[in-house]
Amino acid sequence: MGLRIVRSDRLNKLPPYLFVEIDRAKKKAVSAGRDIIDLGVGDPDQPTPRFILDALHKASRDPKTHKYALDKGMPELRAEIARWYKARFGVELDPDREVLPLIGSKEGIAHIPLALINPGDIGLVPEPCYPPYNSGVIFAGGEPHKLPLLAKNAFLPDLRHINSTVLSKVKLMFINYPNNPTAAVCDKAFFKECVKFAEKHNIIICHDAAYSELSFDGLRNPSFLETDGAKGVGVEFHSFSKVFNMTGWRIGFVCGNSEVIEALAKVKANVDSGVFNAIQIAGITALKKIDSVTKSANALYQKRRNIFIDGLDKIGWSVPKPKATFYVWAPVFGRHTSVTLAQALLDKANVIATPGNGFGASGEGYVRMALTVDEGRLKEAVARIAKII
Repeated sequence: MGLRIVRSDRLNKLPPYLFVEIDRAKKKAVSAGRDIIDLGVGDPDQPTPRFILDALHKASRDPKTHKYALDKGMPELRAEIARWYKARFGVELDPDREVLPLIGSKEGIAHIPLALINPGDIGLVPEPCYPPYNSGVIFAGGEPHKLPLLAKNAFLPDLRHINSTVLSKVKLMFINYPNNPTAAVCDKAFFKECVKFAEKHNIIICHDAAYSELSFDGLRNPSFLETDGAKGVGVEFHSFSKVFNMTGWRIGFVCGNSEVIEALAKVKANVDSGVFNAIQIAGITALKKIDSVTKSANALYQKRRNIFIDGLDKIGWSVPKPKATFYVWAPVFGRHTSVTLAQALLDKANVIATPGNGFGASGEGYVRMALTVDEGRLKEAVARIAKII
């Protein structure tokens, strides 16, 4: 007889990981011979730019890159990140103390609660949200407290009405703008509110800015760290995945408060061996040309957004045009719930969308669709959806 395997209580607290479930449904449909248009997962369909591939290829042939990466990443990469931050946001960063490369921003987001939270502490988590905010707090032994993101509040959390007993136990708060899944954006005034809130209640802010460079109609998203006092209370996460089409490469970074950076670096030193050096070198090359890549990516997704949203409007589904990200946060129609609409789209239109409540209960009433297929497939998706409206 085999062993009786009992999963940990922390693992049992987690719901099934949303995107694994979506991928399972997709594979089942494709195996049945159906032509599926996948708008479910935010994985860019465009290739990584050739100049980045060339940099990786060259670096990978150098035996020096084959050794363990330094715990805090290559000094040259940290310096390039600091240079870009100064040019893009006007924020000065110390490359040695305030910048830390990550094996993708997801890894750092999931690990940072281990550096900051003790059992019984509370982490404030926006809802709906990117699932690792919630799971990271749970894995650290903390308790997530959800902050609903509602249309009436422009999908910003209401920080004024959090119970004082809850606040006394809060250690950190996640925020995320431009937002996944709602595609909402925020202004500098919201970041100022967050800094004051953090200072008053001694709460560490963790801002996920993975989509900061994906925006439309001339919008330029601000950095949390631009705010006076921000570096005193928090950090900001960035990713190479979305704008550079590097989701599989696993490289990102976090910057900001040096004590928080040091704490996360200690966790990472005990659980991983850093980003492959050749990928770090490719990352340096990517950042040097980020302006041209961003311009091209934003033009591509803005055109797709217009085609898709205008098409939905013509068939009677009124959906707000997102100002950033490559997501569409679409309110359900008819008598549908998030789940029944996502199921109908799959069963009757062969289109995969993500039910909003998969990102948390406050996502009920919406489905998320990603603009990560070409224009022809988006037009085809609209034509198929028209049959079920």
